[in-house]
Amino acid sequence: MTVTSPTLEQLRTLVAVADAGSFSAAARRLDRSQPVISYTIGTLEAQLGFALFVRGKRRPELTERGEAVLVYARRLCLLSDELTANTQFLRRGAETELSLAVDSLFPTERLAKLLRGLTDLYPSLPVRPHTVPLGGVLDCVLERQCMLGLSILTAEWPDLIEAREFSGMDIVPVAAADHPLAAHVKAAPISVVRKHLQLALHDPGKLTQHLDYSIAGVRCWRLTDLALKLALLRAGVGWGYMPLSLVEDDLKRGSLVKLALPWRPGVRQSFTMLHRLDWTPGPAMRWLMDRLLEWD
Repeated sequence: MTVTSPTLEQLRTLVAVADAGSFSAAARRLDRSQPVISYTIGTLEAQLGFALFVRGKRRPELTERGEAVLVYARRLCLLSDELTANTQFLRRGAETELSLAVDSLFPTERLAKLLRGLTDLYPSLPVRPHTVPLGGVLDCVLERQCMLGLSILTAEWPDLIEAREFSGMDIVPVAAADHPLAAHVKAAPISVVRKHLQLALHDPGKLTQHLDYSIAGVRCWRLTDLALKLALLRAGVGWGYMPLSLVEDDLKRGSLVKLALPWRPGVRQSFTMLHRLDWTPGPAMRWLMDRLLEWD
């Protein structure tokens, strides 16, 4: 027996009847008459070769086979809706997805609020954030892995890169309260600072990995995980620079202390957004860039 593929209209009718609980309620939901709904379901059952609903019940009750078909019907209807939404994006010249390379030091809570606003405006747009440390942001953008990069670095960017600075964050040197450097009320001599282990983030960037950012210690552990760095600092293993927003609670509790250093005792670091000059931002990316530029 040859089975004719169900139409999308038939599948939407099946979903409507199952969700609404009756043929008449489904008719109102789909703005059709009840006889049309009954005919559509009957035609679908004839095409499939089995009943979808148990007859003789006061309310429509799906058969076991009907339950199985309903799962596929929901999935296909959802895919159709996503296709329609993305087709509208394409018609307006919008992105089919938005990929971001985000520095691991970037304030994630603030970014999350922005992405919430983006999804409210573009609910069908897939967003792919990639968290990478330091120069890895530039590499992702240059290699077209990501459309937009959010970096905490300010540098001489390649000619192919469009870069704009915005807002910023405070970065401070910290250590555990029982660390030897924490005992210095005034700035410790740089010779003393160099004797102690420094924790720093490893820079995987091809163009920036040869640069050392605020490295003062003779002994230095280069880490790839920001959470591990914070855990080590709390445990008293070395000292290091951290975003103030990430260690404010620790400073208030006294588990970490801000160090007095003779060199770079703290810095206000600007953020930079990056994209390739040959990559024209779509409306979603432009919206996100505009919101970033509005940050205080």
